[in-house]
Amino acid sequence: MPEHTTAPDRDRASAAVYTHGHHESVLRSHTWRTAGNSAAYLLDELRPGLTVLDVGCGPGTITADLAELVAPGRVTAVDAAPAILGQARSVTAERGLDTVDFAVADIQALDFPDDSFDVVHAHQVLQHVGDPVTALREMRRVCRPGGTVAARDADYAAMAWYPELPALDDWLALYRRVARAGGGEPDAGRRLSAWARRAGLTGVTPSASVWCYATPDERAWWSGLWADRTVASAYARRAVDGGHATEAELRRIADGWHEWGASEDGWFTVLHGEIRCR
Repeated sequence: MPEHTTAPDRDRASAAVYTHGHHESVLRSHTWRTAGNSAAYLLDELRPGLTVLDVGCGPGTITADLAELVAPGRVTAVDAAPAILGQARSVTAERGLDTVDFAVADIQALDFPDDSFDVVHAHQVLQHVGDPVTALREMRRVCRPGGTVAARDADYAAMAWYPELPALDDWLALYRRVARAGGGEPDAGRRLSAWARRAGLTGVTPSASVWCYATPDERAWWSGLWADRTVASAYARRAVDGGHATEAELRRIADGWHEWGASEDGWFTVLHGEIRCR
């Protein structure tokens, strides 16, 4: 088969669905994220007094960390899903942060003036966008001269695990089909630098980092949330409704996740591509 081409290459519509949705099994993962485990590549760019736009903020745990690092500078947190912003507001309120503003926004058409922010950040967002090059152009537009545009995305094809269970091979193939059918690019990590160049960004510093799940607690957590996501989330509905899998096939894949999680030899890594652009 020919190599899959990206959204701009195929000139497809800019709209894309968010593959995962906001089921509890998804938020179980998203609320674990911090600036330390999800934006370490960006931290040396941050200092008190900077203004930050956090695009696709989700439940706000990374946002809150960014706000603490740049206070008294303000952070503007935006997401395309209005409901999730309520949870993000709760996170910042619980931490006593009063320097965060929230708004609904589309990364491909940001409702902010040019040169509005010192840092524009997106974590695990561009993989779900129909036109990531346009998204990066928008991130660049609202970033002040000399500022930083930063993005980090997983690369599903580069994920690795042991034991090598057939059910997890099926999971990966299925997830990539569902994500692409929805207009996204699940192997975004390796494409970030290319997308940034096409968007006209300069001073691009690429990097990579991993999440690794190998201890008993980590395996139980990672396998449990993916098993639940496989049968109960918006991703599961899209898999069935789109004709990509049957419910029986999803249950078999979920069982495979539980089998992996129970293995004393279990090991799983998620590779991420990262870019910082001046």
